[in-house]
Amino acid sequence: METDEEADAEIERRLTELCGWKLAATIWLTGLPSSGKTTTAFALAAALRESGVKVECLDGDELRRKVGRELGFSREDRLENIRRAVYISKLLNRNGVTTVISMIAPYAEMRDYARAELESYVEVYVHCPLEECIRRDVKGLYAKAIKGEIAAFTGISDIYEPPTHPEITIHTHTNGVESNVRQILDSLARIGTNRS
Repeated sequence: METDEEADAEIERRLTELCGWKLAATIWLTGLPSSGKTTTAFALAAALRESGVKVECLDGDELRRKVGRELGFSREDRLENIRRAVYISKLLNRNGVTTVISMIAPYAEMRDYARAELESYVEVYVHCPLEECIRRDVKGLYAKAIKGEIAAFTGISDIYEPPTHPEITIHTHTNGVESNVRQILDSLARIGTNRS
């Protein structure tokens, strides 16, 4: 049976192969609000960094505050927010930096756009039941949306179209962050081997 150290060494070897794709990768975590995207994304970025991968983490909320303040939550504005994230990721990838993006990207057309624009795109579906997302919501946004105080809130007053064919699916309601990160790293290593 393989030890954790041997498993980590194998993952690191395969991640080196992953970085052998002609461009660095974009790893896009999508899921409902409060599903665990951001927590997982930052933990994943840290693990990749520890393995020697040049990586940046792009969080949807932070991107909106920094480069999308004028955007609302209409379908068109959400798509524009995605376009900006894709553009930034493309620039980083072109310069050898892998990006881990944590954005809801609620509509399939948004993720299809990202997949078409980014050469090495890996979609991670962060699956978590709506009830659990509502329970986890420390900001109280779901409660406000349920009361009708927030319009176009994903999962309540606006739809979330779950991915039909993500490269990776993690279950944050049954698995912890460390377990999910290990699953993503192992899957990335397999994907890197298959694409090289």
